[in-house]
Amino acid sequence: FKRWLAFGLLSSHSRLHGNVSYRVPWEFGEEAVDVARRFTLLKHRLMPYLYGVAAEAHRTGVPMMRPMLAEFPGDPATRTLDRQYMLGPDLLVAPVFTEDGEVEYYVPEGTWTSLLTGESVTGPAWRQETHGFDSLPLLVRDGAVLPWGADDQRPDGDWLDGLTLRVFGPSTGERTVTVPDLTGATAASFQVVRDAAGVRVTAEGTDRPYRVTAEDSGAAGEGAGTVTVA
Repeated sequence: FKRWLAFGLLSSHSRLHGNVSYRVPWEFGEEAVDVARRFTLLKHRLMPYLYGVAAEAHRTGVPMMRPMLAEFPGDPATRTLDRQYMLGPDLLVAPVFTEDGEVEYYVPEGTWTSLLTGESVTGPAWRQETHGFDSLPLLVRDGAVLPWGADDQRPDGDWLDGLTLRVFGPSTGERTVTVPDLTGATAASFQVVRDAAGVRVTAEGTDRPYRVTAEDSGAAGEGAGTVTVA
């Protein structure tokens, strides 16, 4: 039950139910409550990203939970992977299915960052890890910019209120990130450019303050309109 909590809360729809039993965390002990709390709070912070991916799925038919091959068609190692998936274009999830917490998973080429620990992982490589009930492999793709919500208490809300743009990995380049409103329409978009000078962000559709963090260096900046992070 505790493993499935983590898995289920890193999916498109998260719901506790059973047809012949009462499937609530406190029926399975205090640790199950802690696991449910941890991953529910995490999902709430991810909602600006996840809701944007949901809107993309509505427009294009590309699912939120994607086989690895869909994102890495040129990597033959991804063809048979059936115990991990991409949650949108930028999050790799490898649920734990073993009693002892051991998990083996594949990391495609590039630099990836654990969203839970901040550890840097380089692919292509197979990894073997052991995780407690409060953890699992959850990696962010190099170059990703995650819109990170400030409110971890509810899944719906004004995601531009206290928004953080989390920029991952050492690579340089340009990325446009959108933050949706509750209808799935674009509430604001951010052009993120990363080069040797740092990270520059230009916002469109909003003049509200936001925060930018460069996750590989710990540098951060705040601003409205254009933000530069050295």
